[in-house]
Amino acid sequence: MEFENEKLKEFEEYIRFRKVAVIGLGVSNIPLLDYLHEKKAEVTVFDEKTIEEIPKEIVNKITEYSFSFSLGKNYLKKLKGFALIFRAPSCLPTVPELEQEANRGAIVTTEIEMLMEMCPGKIIGVTGSDGKTTTTSLINHILKQAGYSTYLGGNIGIPLFTKLNLMRPEDIIVLELSSFQLMGMQVSPNISVITNITPNHLNIHKDYEEYINAKKNIFKYQNEEDTLILNYDNEITRNCEKEAKGKTIFFSSKEKLDNGYIVDEDKIKECEDKLRKHLLDTNDLFLKGVHNYENICAAIAATSSLVDMDTIVTAVKSFHPVSDRIEFVRNIDGVDWYNDSASSSPTRTIAGLNAFKEEIVLIAGGYDKNLDYTPIAKPIIDKVKTLVLMGQTSGKIFDVVKQELEKENKTLDIYMCEDINSAIQTANKNAKSGQIVLFSPASASFDMFKNAVERGKIFKKLVNEL
Repeated sequence: MEFENEKLKEFEEYIRFRKVAVIGLGVSNIPLLDYLHEKKAEVTVFDEKTIEEIPKEIVNKITEYSFSFSLGKNYLKKLKGFALIFRAPSCLPTVPELEQEANRGAIVTTEIEMLMEMCPGKIIGVTGSDGKTTTTSLINHILKQAGYSTYLGGNIGIPLFTKLNLMRPEDIIVLELSSFQLMGMQVSPNISVITNITPNHLNIHKDYEEYINAKKNIFKYQNEEDTLILNYDNEITRNCEKEAKGKTIFFSSKEKLDNGYIVDEDKIKECEDKLRKHLLDTNDLFLKGVHNYENICAAIAATSSLVDMDTIVTAVKSFHPVSDRIEFVRNIDGVDWYNDSASSSPTRTIAGLNAFKEEIVLIAGGYDKNLDYTPIAKPIIDKVKTLVLMGQTSGKIFDVVKQELEKENKTLDIYMCEDINSAIQTANKNAKSGQIVLFSPASASFDMFKNAVERGKIFKKLVNEL
């Protein structure tokens, strides 16, 4: 008998002819417009962009479907009387208009939350301040190598809500989940991973506590049959064990755990009842850096109940770095160039610096997320021979590095550049054979680019033109 998703069937009957709001015309919500039109919902679209700023094909879609819309400044003013509201992740549930509608009785959700509510298969979710994409992608790679049918989505991949009708109980859904997606969520994955928690997105979240609590939603609604995988070396994630309802598995690169997965010098090991079994030599891996070995430990922990260890080890050995994450671009006159555009916070860039033994020419700087750059100063002084800065945060990075230089009575060549092209030219001029040029901004991309992916593409294009 062919599987029928009863939850999905009930939902589709519920939304028929009901008033549904879609807030934000980002990647995740565009397929939702087609779906809601097909299911005959009464849709109103909300977006802070003006009609001139929205891509023409989306405007044509809204017009063709005869959807109502509210755009531009004060775009949420008409958010009243809806049965169901799909918010974009960037529109936090604490927005007053959303809170008012929720208090009135509206269901405020996201496409990813509804996916998780109605998904018939097992869900593996990954969050954290760093390492989400690599860990999520590696988990998906391991499962595929083991023969599972998987769906990869959330913050990466494709929007999956409209694929619900294709999903079967034996499928596994692998999701990268940001704090914005998790905030307000009332469902958790069967297997949840938190890579680490450090300050991030404080230009959007009310405070650090709100950010942490959003991350915790990835396990808050688990039950005793579920699994939570935590970074033992991060105090916040380590303490999450106290709140966990199901099984907890730790990973670490600093402690010799009695149980869990560890990075022990140049090896990855499985620990069980104080016995340590060697799984992988880090020299055999395409991924570089201790932070990536931690990501591997997390991915092994997440798949260990589903896949035999020999298959896991083989899959990890065949896994290549995800685009924009310490991605090798080319060698120019003995200098290796790496694209680490996804490093949008100081902790990520510190991890990137620590991934190399060679001397580094670092290109950094970008959009300011109100983060503290003090922690990055010493790693830069210890690892970097030439520092090339650009973007909004260039002054903040310069100031903390200068203070550390004065404190340690050291000098460092620092160049301030107007844009990415001049930064690359400056790095190329100063890099010496045997050194690494690492583009690791320690900042978001929005001061000069649409996103980190575009930033990485432009970096690679310009480097390949040298």
